[in-house]
Amino acid sequence: MGKKYSVLLILLGSLLYNNANAQELQAKVTVLSQQIGSTVNKNVFTTLQTQLTNFLNSRKWTKDVFQPQEKLQCNFLLNLQSVTDDNIYKAALTVQVGRPVYNASYQSPLVNYQDVDLTFKYQEFQPIEFNESRVSGSEPLVGNLTAVFAYYVYIILGLDYDSFSAKGGEEYFKKAQNIVTNAPEDKSITGWKIFDGVRNRYWLANNLNNTKFNQLHDIFYGYYRTGLDMLYSDQATARINVLNVLNQWQDFNQENPNTMILQFFLQGRSDEIIGIFKKADPSTKSKAIEALSKIDISNSAKYRAELK
Repeated sequence: MGKKYSVLLILLGSLLYNNANAQELQAKVTVLSQQIGSTVNKNVFTTLQTQLTNFLNSRKWTKDVFQPQEKLQCNFLLNLQSVTDDNIYKAALTVQVGRPVYNASYQSPLVNYQDVDLTFKYQEFQPIEFNESRVSGSEPLVGNLTAVFAYYVYIILGLDYDSFSAKGGEEYFKKAQNIVTNAPEDKSITGWKIFDGVRNRYWLANNLNNTKFNQLHDIFYGYYRTGLDMLYSDQATARINVLNVLNQWQDFNQENPNTMILQFFLQGRSDEIIGIFKKADPSTKSKAIEALSKIDISNSAKYRAELK
């Protein structure tokens, strides 16, 4: 089978998906290759982009049925930074996911995170597969690509389920932890181990599965379900509920300083929080500023300026 024919089959599969049964995700994958030298055939990256898109959108990730309007809108930006003669790439992966707010067209940032530790091997048209019972596959550097993508899918699903029911995401956080435990091992692969840094896949999964941090799941649920989802029916109550969540975050941070999960939650969320409290009464604003100045120090001046 010629390469042109193979590309047509891949593209056709992508088109057929759009009219077939919808799964949990409506994911868009963008592969950026500007930093890769001009000697590399750029068609490889188009193929990779299409294969990853099909992998995310056509796989059944849960046992539940998602209606079209319930699908999670996801953006995965794979920024390739270098490549060796052995087709081994170093890249940064940005993951952005929105969660629809009840009775509104607005989508709250469920995930807005950049993973800078992605190393993988890819040759055009190689199978893009993932097996939960054999995470690394036969070649660690080949398996690392889909292991990382599957890991973030389960993190996304866990957070989404947590946002709709108390501790609803436990099953998917455990699946993410399973990938960490059985992650591909190679001297060039990083991000899966406790010693790979303090902000990586290991620590994110650890925070979300650690029973010591069970309060986190109540915080997620409270912020989305009793906070954002109530804004269009009872703004005053919704703001009080979000303020309670900020106070819970403050208590959590005092007991567990410098956890990854707090920064993960706050990333890209300052404008949303300002919007929630912009029209609040002075007392509520003051209490929100006080809490935010302790949990989101880097944006404390912004909160004071916007909520004065």
